[in-house]
Amino acid sequence: MSMETILSVKPLFAVLVSLVAIPGIVSSRSQNIREAWTFGAAAIKLLLVLSMLPLVLDGNVLTFTLVQVLPDIGITFKVDAFGLLFAIVASSLWIVTSIYSIGYMRSLNEHSQTRYFSFFAVAISATIGVAFSANLLTLYLFYEMLSLATFPLVTHHQDKEARSSGRKYLFYILGGSIGLVLPAMMITYHFTGTLDFAAQGVMAGHINSGLALLLTVMFLFGFAKVGIMPMHSWLPAAMVAPTPVSALLHAVAVVKVGAFSVVRVFTGIVGTTLLSDFGINGIVCVLASITIVVASLIALSQDELKRRLAFSTIGQLSYIVLGIALLTKSGMTGGMLHIAMHAFGKITLFFCAGAIFCATGIKYISKMKGIGRRMPITMTAFLIGSLSVVGFPPCGGFISKWYLVLGTVESGNIAFLFVLLGSSFLNAAYFFRFSTMLFSAAKRR
Repeated sequence: MSMETILSVKPLFAVLVSLVAIPGIVSSRSQNIREAWTFGAAAIKLLLVLSMLPLVLDGNVLTFTLVQVLPDIGITFKVDAFGLLFAIVASSLWIVTSIYSIGYMRSLNEHSQTRYFSFFAVAISATIGVAFSANLLTLYLFYEMLSLATFPLVTHHQDKEARSSGRKYLFYILGGSIGLVLPAMMITYHFTGTLDFAAQGVMAGHINSGLALLLTVMFLFGFAKVGIMPMHSWLPAAMVAPTPVSALLHAVAVVKVGAFSVVRVFTGIVGTTLLSDFGINGIVCVLASITIVVASLIALSQDELKRRLAFSTIGQLSYIVLGIALLTKSGMTGGMLHIAMHAFGKITLFFCAGAIFCATGIKYISKMKGIGRRMPITMTAFLIGSLSVVGFPPCGGFISKWYLVLGTVESGNIAFLFVLLGSSFLNAAYFFRFSTMLFSAAKRR
């Protein structure tokens, strides 16, 4: 089976379809029509993304250049297997999140719903743009588009806490991308003459070890959406947003865009050979391991459910970084799979948290004792989501973590194996102690 590059406008249409729906969302006086536009755009986007699957499964790559910025750099889309996997996950979960958002926003009679659904549409377009980016410039532009589109969602409530969290969100996300990623891009282009993603990276033979390490660290911390410590504190702060936004941040778009971007840069720009030859991957593994353990320990102490889930996400994202940095086939497979597996598990948990809040107004774990008896279906779903995130078989999280474990063994770095196993026990502790309490009898007064 030979690989063929096919010129196609489908990637562009997949990006644009939700943007095209925005005038309909904004101009609709009827709530039902506005929500129909939202759901219709989500459904069409998923169908467009899925329509590319047969060609990609046959080993083909779809490409389309929107505009040529410089003779050798354009705003170009490329659909390969990894990008399509991410796009399928994001567009599938957007449909689910759209349905959930409609019920959530109606249930609480939230204000500014037109603004909410409009920026939601921009956010998912930016996410698909990142997934289908053929080069670092295209990825960067859509990455920034996502950052700006999610700011009004984070600050939706427009109170003092929301505005403060929004400022922190922009400080970390835009500060990282403008202060670190943009200069790293410019340096990379200066030395290599390209920003295209290549199978073996583009830095090898052009950049020395010291500069390669510096650029790798700049990319890792600059893509702050991935939440590597100390670039993580925006994520718990952003939990002031409505629960569907939290789901968007954790599962559909934001943090997964950060993880996806790091994977693309490590494999397509820096290159696995250079990471290995200069020992840079070992440093990245240590940074990821520290984040995994510390975030899991902090999650244990959080009483607010959404903050506990936020610190859980910080740790889970570093599983992805660790898997890629191991530079083994199994590790990379596990890291890429964990983007999808964690997304499905974590969105379930956030939807359950939102359902609890809508039904009871409770958001603190210490006040939830016995709530599983009142909401058995919701809490059963929460338990299933927890099992997946922890990595119990046969849940999806087990599959990705199994490959990560194999990756640590293949790499010969047994210390990272203990990090994975130890953090999984911590995952179980902060989920199952809570789950047991939910199904226990509430105290009589």
